[in-house]
Amino acid sequence: MSITTAEPRHRDHAAQRGQGGTTLTGTATMIRFILRRDRVRLPIWIGAIVLGVVGSLPAFPETYPTAADRQARANLLDNPATIALTGPAYGRDDYTFGAMTANELLGFVAIAMALMSILLMVRHTRAEEETGRTELLRAGVLGRQATTTAAFVVVGAANVLIGLLLAVLMPATLSELPASSSLLFAAAVASVGLVFTGIGALTAQVTEHARAATGLGAAALGVAFALRAIGDVGNDWLSWLSPIGWAQRTQVYVDDRWWPLLLSLGLTVLLVALAFATTSRRDVGAGLVQPSPGSPRAGALLSSPLGLAIRLQRGGLIGWAVGLLVFGLAYGGLASSIEEFVSDNSTIQDFLADSDSLVDGFMAIVVLMMALLAAAYGLTSVLRLRSEETAGRAEPVLATAVSRTRFAAGHLIVAMGGSLVLLLAGGLGLGITAAIALDDGSIVGRLFGAALAHAVGVWLVIAVVVALFGWAPQLVHLGWVVLTYGVVVGLLGGFFQFPDWVTKISPFDAASSLPGGDLSTVAVVIMGVLAVAFVWIGLLGFRRRDLTTT
Repeated sequence: MSITTAEPRHRDHAAQRGQGGTTLTGTATMIRFILRRDRVRLPIWIGAIVLGVVGSLPAFPETYPTAADRQARANLLDNPATIALTGPAYGRDDYTFGAMTANELLGFVAIAMALMSILLMVRHTRAEEETGRTELLRAGVLGRQATTTAAFVVVGAANVLIGLLLAVLMPATLSELPASSSLLFAAAVASVGLVFTGIGALTAQVTEHARAATGLGAAALGVAFALRAIGDVGNDWLSWLSPIGWAQRTQVYVDDRWWPLLLSLGLTVLLVALAFATTSRRDVGAGLVQPSPGSPRAGALLSSPLGLAIRLQRGGLIGWAVGLLVFGLAYGGLASSIEEFVSDNSTIQDFLADSDSLVDGFMAIVVLMMALLAAAYGLTSVLRLRSEETAGRAEPVLATAVSRTRFAAGHLIVAMGGSLVLLLAGGLGLGITAAIALDDGSIVGRLFGAALAHAVGVWLVIAVVVALFGWAPQLVHLGWVVLTYGVVVGLLGGFFQFPDWVTKISPFDAASSLPGGDLSTVAVVIMGVLAVAFVWIGLLGFRRRDLTTT
């Protein structure tokens, strides 16, 4: 139940009159509370990002010791697919370790910072309101802006701390990286994090539900990435509409331009100002966009756990499916230019040598990217099980004749079935535009099949989360580690030259060479067996353990 606008203002005024309070009263206490709650989560985020960057740096001089080796690597970046994935690749004519660091790490680090900021900001604002904790705290002397301010201070400080650690550790780890340029690199990625901290603060005001607020923030990140990718490949002005593009336009380690970061700073101030303004104009627990009242009678779809899961997740599934379809349509249109683009570039030809053709090699990378995105959807979907449990919504359902197995199976079917739908949508879009570009209708079926072949690998990632949910629900978010491993090995393995065994254990390796290569049938069977086993183990654990709301 939400509180009317008059009541919070009355309490605020009373606090101001009687105890010298303001709208920021209690901010320091809330900061300590957030730090206490995230005493494990924050160090993991900070450590993972910093160690991920610093740990990657020693591999550069070991793998590419000479200027010729570095230049050969620079040539790999000179193609539309890689530019869309990593960025504009400045400094390719004289490819130093600094240029290599900026081109191949900055974009990915910026995305990680953005995700961290969105998730943490929504967690400590909208999620607190959704569970009712903010309303209880506001019953005491707590200023109306205290919660948002405290969350912004903590998340913003985390971004700044990551930046400071990177600025110090990067030149210390790789002496070829100038300290001044490393400071700019750190400021660039921190600026992206601050922008999306502001976006998280604003989306938390829009909707009543934390998941929807997170989805809006993730959608904003997707738009920022798409604008940057499309702009870097073709229309450069589009990149100037993206915070990620601003960070990369610093041309760090090449030209070291600081002024694009002023755009990020200005947008952050604007977003935070809007978030504070809307906080003062809505009820506690309510959002700017009011949900529709819905039908007074439940439809037949809601009579089963599966129907309920579909109803709860249909919006997200539709959004992801449209996104993957557009993704496929966009990349399929590049098929006709691949052979012409790399015809005089022996380095790229060697990189794609395992495929029957250069087009097949390019398409294999695109299909792998779609599989990784489908796995990301699967993770967010199956994690709904945990959020339903911690929010207390699972208990009333399970108090009826619905068994725990049926309840969990409903969300599991949506996660696995939805990820399959995404693969098929992406494969279809990719095949249609590729067939038009190449004037070859047969490629539709091959790309459709290549996307479908990744389904078992995606399901294995989902099954790992189900096993964790059953026996160690506090650790369910470790599923993202499995996906991150697949991203690093699948998309960057060729650059880092990992040993074969490192790539073979990735859930996405078995079909990674399709459509031009061969499908590893044995690996698919093994993954299928493991997926079934993990699901069975997870459901067994869920049946035996107590429900929790923590």
